[in-house]
Amino acid sequence: MKRLLLFVAISMLAGQMASMQAPASDPLIARAKSLELNTPYVPPPGDPLEHHTAGFAKIMCSAVFITGLDPEFARQNVGYFTSPYAERAKVGKPIVDRVNKEVRISLPNGTTRVAKYLGSQGCVTLPVGQTTVKFTPVQVTSSLPDASTQPWPMGNRLSGGPLSSEINAERVRQAVDAAFEPAEGMTAAVVVTWRGRLIAERYAEGITSQTPLESWSMAKSLSATLLGALIRQGVYDLWQRAPIPEWQAPNDPRGAIRIADILRMSSGLRIRAPQDPDFDPSGPYPDHLYLYTGTVNSFHYAATRPLQWPPNTVGRYRNTDPVLANYLIRLGVEKRKEDYLSFPQRALFDRLGIRTMVMETDPFGNFLGQGYVLGSGRDWARLGNLYLQDGVWNGERILPEGYAKFVSTLAPAWEADKRPIYGAFFWINGTAEFPVPRDAYYMSGAGGQTTLIIPSHQLVVVRMGHFKGSSAGGASFRKALALLMEAVPPGSKI
Repeated sequence: MKRLLLFVAISMLAGQMASMQAPASDPLIARAKSLELNTPYVPPPGDPLEHHTAGFAKIMCSAVFITGLDPEFARQNVGYFTSPYAERAKVGKPIVDRVNKEVRISLPNGTTRVAKYLGSQGCVTLPVGQTTVKFTPVQVTSSLPDASTQPWPMGNRLSGGPLSSEINAERVRQAVDAAFEPAEGMTAAVVVTWRGRLIAERYAEGITSQTPLESWSMAKSLSATLLGALIRQGVYDLWQRAPIPEWQAPNDPRGAIRIADILRMSSGLRIRAPQDPDFDPSGPYPDHLYLYTGTVNSFHYAATRPLQWPPNTVGRYRNTDPVLANYLIRLGVEKRKEDYLSFPQRALFDRLGIRTMVMETDPFGNFLGQGYVLGSGRDWARLGNLYLQDGVWNGERILPEGYAKFVSTLAPAWEADKRPIYGAFFWINGTAEFPVPRDAYYMSGAGGQTTLIIPSHQLVVVRMGHFKGSSAGGASFRKALALLMEAVPPGSKI
């Protein structure tokens, strides 16, 4: 089954997941078993319904106070990943408190989960029984002028001139329209750029070019970018052993994990994740989700997981690695005695003209950059164009030379499993997931969120949508891409 549809199956049809598991004799599972280390698995503590409800409260809070959605619409359609619809039916209706800017949801056992809007840090779910977070929120301000006064891409003023004669403008229009059909696909935003120029965009009713939308795991690619900026600045080396404090004891085997292994989802740390080939949905609540919903220090939780396999031997899509990448970002920024919470804005967003991105945190002020980021379609297109331009923006190198090649190259541990689908916090089109050339690579998030980079055609294509429509929306997006390939010819790289 295609990977985008798998997200929906995991979240909406958990009861069918067992039938989708790879058989025990599957070579993928057999190889992993042969390499597995003798370390214990300790499941996340707490009640799964409380965790689901923590996710639900956060999703509702972000949808209402950041995206600006109607609460009832959000309850029905947004963010099933950490809070499947079946789990929502077991708890009380979300109470949206616009005065205190929080969302409260009651459980049958009398517990109430609360998510609070904190401004620049977005929405944070509070630990049970607590009314405040364990950090001081920071108001993050941009140094950029009004976007309406600057031309694209640093601003939002478009040229308005005719498209190049190389492009079939009618086909481009048809492609964008196809992404919004049928209505059940719930596509919210489509943005298309060619050679850096914004050539087409469309938004659902109530959504604008400036509306921050849920991105889910597209945020992992943003995390790769922020870490890449620190590597460019000399704070880290891509191939060094990751200086995670919890791994520095003598003979700790996790000390061998390199930064590159973390970015490649190949650290080997032991957790349970819904995309594991042998995942059993009847088992304990998955750590992969707990890192969103546990309301614990996510960095410390991820860093204290044992190794399941030697580093760089088995590739698995697990949130421990992007959480640890964000841990490294915090360590690197604070080592320079700089403010951590404003680092993304000053180090990256202001340089690219990004004004709508909101990076949310756990209650300890750690960015949950594995998926709790909201941003507009245009801002994700800006980020995609940074990679299309090999990490250079307006003549300034922001990412290390060759970093775009690194993130878009098949990770060795995934290659060993004969799965040509993952690079370094970016997916690659090695199995023709999308009807575009195999050189394409992309940011991808649950619910059908995609920022697709197609170097051979000098294209960046963003598709964002509401979670409930992801199955139909994914099919529509493929139809749109097929039309776009007819509309835009391949050409030399920028």
